[in-house]
Amino acid sequence: MAGRFPKKISSFQIIILGFAGVILAGALLLTLPIASQSREWTSFADALFTSTSAVCVTGLIVQDTATYWSYFGQGIILMLIQIGGIGVIALAVFIASISGKKVSLMQRSTLQDSISAHQIGGVVHMTGFIIRVVLYTELAGAILLLPVFCSNYGWAGIWMSVFHSISAFCNAGFDLMGSRTGQYSSLTGMAGNPALVIPICLLIILGGIGFLTWSDVKTHKLHVKRYHMQSKVILATSAVLILFPMLWLFFGEYAAEPMKDRLCLSLFQAVTPRTAGFNTSDLGALTGVGRMLIIILMLIGGSPGSTAGGMKTTTIAVLFANATQVFRRRKNAQMFGRRVDDGTVKSASTILVMYLFLALLAASVISAVEGISLEKCIFETGSAIATVGLSLGLTPTLGMLSRGILIVLMFFGRVGGLTIIYAAISARSAEVSKCPEEKITVG
Repeated sequence: MAGRFPKKISSFQIIILGFAGVILAGALLLTLPIASQSREWTSFADALFTSTSAVCVTGLIVQDTATYWSYFGQGIILMLIQIGGIGVIALAVFIASISGKKVSLMQRSTLQDSISAHQIGGVVHMTGFIIRVVLYTELAGAILLLPVFCSNYGWAGIWMSVFHSISAFCNAGFDLMGSRTGQYSSLTGMAGNPALVIPICLLIILGGIGFLTWSDVKTHKLHVKRYHMQSKVILATSAVLILFPMLWLFFGEYAAEPMKDRLCLSLFQAVTPRTAGFNTSDLGALTGVGRMLIIILMLIGGSPGSTAGGMKTTTIAVLFANATQVFRRRKNAQMFGRRVDDGTVKSASTILVMYLFLALLAASVISAVEGISLEKCIFETGSAIATVGLSLGLTPTLGMLSRGILIVLMFFGRVGGLTIIYAAISARSAEVSKCPEEKITVG
């Protein structure tokens, strides 16, 4: 009798189905004639790519957002960005809780996995905090951007301010500058404007450090010593990943620029690869070292429980801490006076291997199919799997197979590699016995 009932769906499978459902619904809406400026039907392939990029807060596009999509289409894209940034599960639980519905233990467990919470207790309350942080920050960002866009584009600047504020905080990288400064131009037309650069950078950083870190800030204010170890790691790693690339770009790639432009360009290009997708300079004009720096920053990404993608700052921090302890012949990785368990180190190593393997494999396939240099393809696939959206201009020119590969990479990067693996592999396959141990030499 028991065999007649379907197997219980796991929280990881719910997360995947939730994202996939929103992507499909968004794609269907974007195919409608009202969604395009030409009032013609959009091919499902283009709509699916755009919807995936929006929900996965990536920013890679095959049609210029400003010149191809109507206000209705842009509104759908913005809604998908917002859903993807907050998280499908978090938004669903929030709506259920404010409507008075009881949130089940299974739904709480799914929400815990979705927002990377440490414990199941308080996760429903956390959704309310997340929504407030998102709305207040995006509103503040839009107000800061109003003078810039309204002074240049009149009343249309209001919509542009709202759109770019949400896109920046959600680390999406979609922009509406195509009709003003040329298709696929991103923010290059305002590269030296601090009134634009600083608010956008702040929105990207605030969205990328994670809601759990914001909860720590709310609870403990400026008493950093009381923060959880994860919050300390996120803040310290994020600061390092902004400061050092900025200095490299300032003294290297943009050394010939006027001082004001040099500061703006260096700051923006240090912040945006993790994982916003805006750019204020021609990335193709960077040196090979500069592009490699951007690829590394893209793959690292933002922080757990944030609007950003990538391997996450904590993953890299754990791996570096583990390597340091190996050099010092200590048994466990340690950070801020706390020990990191071996399971976390194993997960971090697995994530690194998955991201590098998939990005390189996908780049090799696209390079072979399209006849494009491997370096350029690695840039695009790294951008896709890290849900960044930066591009060397290849994505709109790619064929259907290559676009399909990028769609898979974007979905993988937003949902999370371990989430997909755990969803595919039943918990029953967990280890119940141990094989005999034998030594193997590495290095």
